[in-house]
Amino acid sequence: MSDGRAARPAVYSIPTHRSFADSLAAGLIAKFGDDPLRLASGRILLPNNRAVRTITDAFVRASGSGLLLPRLIPIGDPELDERIGGALDPAGDEEPVPPAIEPLERMAMLAALVRGPDESAAEAMRLASELARTIDALIIEEVDPARLADAVADAPELAAHWEKALERFRAVLERWPAILAERGRIDLTDRRNRLLRRTSDRWAEKPPTGFTVAAGITTAAPAIAAVLARVARMPEGMVVLPGLSLAGSMSDEEWDALGPDDRGRTEETHPQFHLKVLLDRIGVARGEVLLWPSSGRAASPAVRTRAVSHAMTAADFSDKWNGLKPAERRLTGIKSAELPDPAAEAQAIALAIREALETSGRTAALVTPDRLLAQRVSALLRRWGIDADDSAGRALSQLPPGTLLLAIASAAAEDLAPVALLALLKHPLVGGEGEARRKWVDDVRVLDRALRGPRPASGLEGLDEHFARQEKEVRGCVKAWQRIRPHLGKLEGLKFAVTLSDLASGIAGAAKQLAGDRVWAGLDGRSAADLFARIQSLPDSDLAIASEDAVPIIGQLLDGIRIRPPYGGHPRVFIWGLLEARLQQADLMILGGLNEGVWPSLPSPDPWLAPRIRANLGLPNLEFRVGLSAHDFASALGAPHVRITRARRDSRSPTIASRLWLRLQAMTGGLVRDTRLERLALALDDPGAPRPVDRPAPKPPREQRPTKISVTSVDRLKADPFAFYAQAVLGLRRLDPVDADHSAAWKGTAVHEVLEAWLRDEGCDPAKLVDRARSLLASETIHPMLRALWQPRLMEAIRWIEEQEVTNQALGRLPIAAEKRGEVKLDGVLLHGKADRIDRLPDGALAIVDYKTGKAPAQKAVEAGFSLQLGLLGLIAEAGGFEGISGHARTHEYWSLSKYGDQFGKCVRPDKKMGPDGFLEHAHRNFSEAARKWLTGVEPFTAKLNPAYAPYGDYDQLMRLEEWYGRK
Repeated sequence: MSDGRAARPAVYSIPTHRSFADSLAAGLIAKFGDDPLRLASGRILLPNNRAVRTITDAFVRASGSGLLLPRLIPIGDPELDERIGGALDPAGDEEPVPPAIEPLERMAMLAALVRGPDESAAEAMRLASELARTIDALIIEEVDPARLADAVADAPELAAHWEKALERFRAVLERWPAILAERGRIDLTDRRNRLLRRTSDRWAEKPPTGFTVAAGITTAAPAIAAVLARVARMPEGMVVLPGLSLAGSMSDEEWDALGPDDRGRTEETHPQFHLKVLLDRIGVARGEVLLWPSSGRAASPAVRTRAVSHAMTAADFSDKWNGLKPAERRLTGIKSAELPDPAAEAQAIALAIREALETSGRTAALVTPDRLLAQRVSALLRRWGIDADDSAGRALSQLPPGTLLLAIASAAAEDLAPVALLALLKHPLVGGEGEARRKWVDDVRVLDRALRGPRPASGLEGLDEHFARQEKEVRGCVKAWQRIRPHLGKLEGLKFAVTLSDLASGIAGAAKQLAGDRVWAGLDGRSAADLFARIQSLPDSDLAIASEDAVPIIGQLLDGIRIRPPYGGHPRVFIWGLLEARLQQADLMILGGLNEGVWPSLPSPDPWLAPRIRANLGLPNLEFRVGLSAHDFASALGAPHVRITRARRDSRSPTIASRLWLRLQAMTGGLVRDTRLERLALALDDPGAPRPVDRPAPKPPREQRPTKISVTSVDRLKADPFAFYAQAVLGLRRLDPVDADHSAAWKGTAVHEVLEAWLRDEGCDPAKLVDRARSLLASETIHPMLRALWQPRLMEAIRWIEEQEVTNQALGRLPIAAEKRGEVKLDGVLLHGKADRIDRLPDGALAIVDYKTGKAPAQKAVEAGFSLQLGLLGLIAEAGGFEGISGHARTHEYWSLSKYGDQFGKCVRPDKKMGPDGFLEHAHRNFSEAARKWLTGVEPFTAKLNPAYAPYGDYDQLMRLEEWYGRK
């Protein structure tokens, strides 16, 4: 082998003002393309699988015709699979590298090792994921775990929580190699290191035939650096780096200041730091690096690359900005846009992309680490029929198969609680297709109405009882439940899963029962099937799974799988993450989300190794990736046209502009604002000045007005005629939320049922009322906190009723009816109502009682013509409207269970001031006036006519109250 290259390794750089992929392809075709077979005999080492696709596309563009490509081999991904073995490890090796342990099996085993006595399985899985990342960091940097003891000894000031974490970490490191050895496996990162080291050694002895190019690789891991060092010194080897700042744009003094200095300090957040580390590890000085002899026109002016390099200089050298000429700080072709919020930012980006497509052949790309911003832009582009090619894809947990599997786990974990159950039953994959799906949805709608209100008892049996009770209120709910119930049989078995494999098997069986094979169809379905097959094939472990662990664990596993459609996106529109954008450019590059904490993102914490320990071990600082993000940013600024955008606030608070944005602003004295784009984004969906509506006052014809009204609706008719109109004429009713808290209305209904049963079954025996009330509080549907807070108050009030009843019966007053319905025709309108209780007085007259769990109506409201319920019930009684009950209504009482002074319970008589006859005449007069106006007349149903007596807001949104209330 010739050593002619040893003196000058072949290392090149492609500046950021040229497209890396296109320049690489053009240069290789110019050098080797005269003989197609020679080009095909070479190989290109690339950082990842995404780069393989990028370089392939670049060769297609550069060739203009058929071309035999060189082998494209990804070597830089930390999660390389067995394919690297086929590319770099010949099958004839005497000692093949052991296979790697399956990542899912590794995580489950680490979770079992690290789980503490009081930790859930979900927390153990989360810690195992972080633990695996830390172990991989040690392996990638080839740090011997035995050095951990010395690293800890050099950091005596560690806090107690770090010492505890290190103790657990050391325990795992001591046991983990033996566990792997028992299975004949090694870590995936260890396997990659061994393959790369073996390749480097083999190529040192016998270089491969044809050329070898390592392109776009910026990872400075020792094993990768060893391969690059060997490639750079091979006869036909070349290393091509992206965006290395050469002496013309960055002085030697700045380069040397990146570190490490004599005290070991480094500038890890600088965009060139990781390239300096890589050059140091492959043994190449920056002065030995040459410009890549690419052909074709540059994407942007070279002067912009120098200006960007000046902007990214270290803080100690930023004073050189004062001496720069205007041309050296000008960023021609780069504009900024600041928008008020993320929605407006997404709108501006979508508009810029839409405008770029107006030019034939022009490409546009959004580059952002903010996945929410990317999804917003993608959704906005679809309004114009543009389906953006999002290279990051979507997490499986966000796609139909993943959401169904999560819904199954959630419904089982919550024991078929209403919200989780309805979310599962309404899932688009459940219930079949076509007519079967329509019938299924109809049944689910019926169950939805029946599940409104407080949560029923848990499990299938609890739901059986609940729907049986609700049949009176929601007709058909029992039959609908009987048709759906057989599909839920396997859900209850999930509560007893004890291993991750059992859990996956149970969820898969339930999914099959609910959705058939539809859950496993398509690309996302097949990915879900593959994941669950791998989970079910896991060997038994000591990681016991509780039902509450199911959702977080399955969610974590589904989140780790990204699904990207293989085709169908717009050919000229792209959405790239930072990794995807490293080696490619578009005509218009939009760099979105330039806020601190987003770009660059906040460093992911390491819960196992303290920063001081990482430094002692020689691991990269946690802010190392800030430098990578800065390099990605600087590289993207080399596109022909660039827009950088940010939102001035997020969903919670004002934002801080990214340090990268601020550097450009400071160096240039202010970036050129794209004010046109900002105005268009804000104006696109602006409806103009809002025109508030007037107070609604519908006036339906006489024949559409109701001729029947309940005693409880008369107050609503008088105080808020529009609310009465919405309820009685439009037929709109407020629905309780699903799984609602126990409201005051629910408490009132429950107490009424107790008192009704007390009269019906026990004849109002005072001795039996307390036990009946206690049976109400013992119901398992009542939340323990509600029981603890309500029980003392309710029992005090119940004892007051007991005392009241003892007194009444001693005076000869006897209860004769509870929850009695009656009606009477008054002024051409049928008045109907239900009396909570009717008593027979000693003289044969009647007493009308209304129970109130809250305060009784104020006498002021009664005198103003409101709170007429008791008086109207008295009118029905006077007219013999209660079947089987006759007599004069001489007493009208509210039995309030609320607190008055120091006791609970009080009897309030609204007729005491007017007298019984005057009270009834007052109620009749006010009712007749209301009936003549709105029921038999043509008076408009004006909204909030008497707002002081219209406290309920069920129809406020319908009447658009906020738009007109308070205006003249």
